[in-house]
Amino acid sequence: MNRKDFLKAMALLPLGAAAMKLNTLHSLTDNLAPTERMPVLFLGHGNPMNAIDDNIFTQGFQAVAKTLPKPRAILCISAHWETKGTFVTAMQQPQTIHDFGGFPQALFDVQYPAPGSPDLALETQKLITSTQVGLNEDWGLDHGCWTVVKFLYPNADIPVIEMSMDYTKGPEYHYALGKELSALRRKGVLIIGSGNTVHNLRMAAWDKMMVPGYAFDWATTANEKLKNLITDGDHRSLIRYDQLGKEVQMSIPTPEHYLPLLYTLGLQEKDEKATIFNDGLVAGSLNMMSVKIDKA
Repeated sequence: MNRKDFLKAMALLPLGAAAMKLNTLHSLTDNLAPTERMPVLFLGHGNPMNAIDDNIFTQGFQAVAKTLPKPRAILCISAHWETKGTFVTAMQQPQTIHDFGGFPQALFDVQYPAPGSPDLALETQKLITSTQVGLNEDWGLDHGCWTVVKFLYPNADIPVIEMSMDYTKGPEYHYALGKELSALRRKGVLIIGSGNTVHNLRMAAWDKMMVPGYAFDWATTANEKLKNLITDGDHRSLIRYDQLGKEVQMSIPTPEHYLPLLYTLGLQEKDEKATIFNDGLVAGSLNMMSVKIDKA
């Protein structure tokens, strides 16, 4: 709905409802006024224990945060929110979701009390035209989101929303949907995809978790291949990752941790480059590789 149609519809509402709608419109316009283009991130989130550790990966998140303009809000696409259809969180205060088990109580005690942004949820819903986007008030911030965002903005003072991934759709769909979010980058919104490019839990060597750089040969081969394609800007090959050989297929046995990368790549513009950071394999078959996309 454009502004003219919105105001016509508002005129038909009772006075109190019309005032509330007008306040919502003013709030959205004020909060999402034009800005310089924000960078885009893909963050390898890995083991939830990173949330309470001080290691080279969490230090990498902290370091990249220092290179970013302060965002007005964050939109995160997490590997851990798959739905039938596409949704965005639209509550004022999203809960911190501890969507895992078998970890120390200290991890469950962590809260990330960032505010939500109903305004950004509505703007995102309006921007996406290829599919219907639902507003969700039940989810919150899962560990794919808060365990990494807490290192970027430890004060939890930046509004955060999540957008779900439709598990019924293929990689081309997710890449194209990412492109539809591009206008948010010029409204002060930092868009983050959170997953892992090498993520095979069934083959992980958990007894080698603390051995720095321990990796199976196939995981190393896949990691190098994917990194080269990312820095070369070969999005077509990355979308067709199932055609990149057995090593990549072993590294991506299921798509949910890989797909957030495609949202990030879909937002890359012609004058931008992709820079790799946090490039490390752990437990043989998990990669923390992360990507920053910004002006070359």
